[in-house]
Amino acid sequence: MLAQPLRPPSAGRAAAYVGLFLLGALVAVAGALVQAAWFPGGLLLALAAAVGTHLGGSYATRSRGGAMAPAAGWIVTVMLLTSSRPEGDFLFGAGGGSYLFLFGGMALAVICATLGAMRQPRDGSARLGK
Repeated sequence: MLAQPLRPPSAGRAAAYVGLFLLGALVAVAGALVQAAWFPGGLLLALAAAVGTHLGGSYATRSRGGAMAPAAGWIVTVMLLTSSRPEGDFLFGAGGGSYLFLFGGMALAVICATLGAMRQPRDGSARLGK
């Protein structure tokens, strides 16, 4: 299986990855607003939503790419939200909760992408996953 050439994903799988990317971005925006509003509970809720999105994408597509798509959307969105505007507006404060959300969310995204569901070989001769 490893010696096979790489082929592009099917149209359905590519659409699923794009949808998961957008879902990760939506969870990042919602988490950025919730984590500061209800500090200890909001932070945990925002991180739990991110983990649920990453692992849910992994199990839905049965691949690690399903965890990477929402993780990429989450990280890109959070990085865009951390930049300040010319008017001086910003979304994240300099408190500890914001840093826990940023760095904890990135660490959890990497963990979920690493531990996410992998595709099993189609051959029945192996006992993987049984």
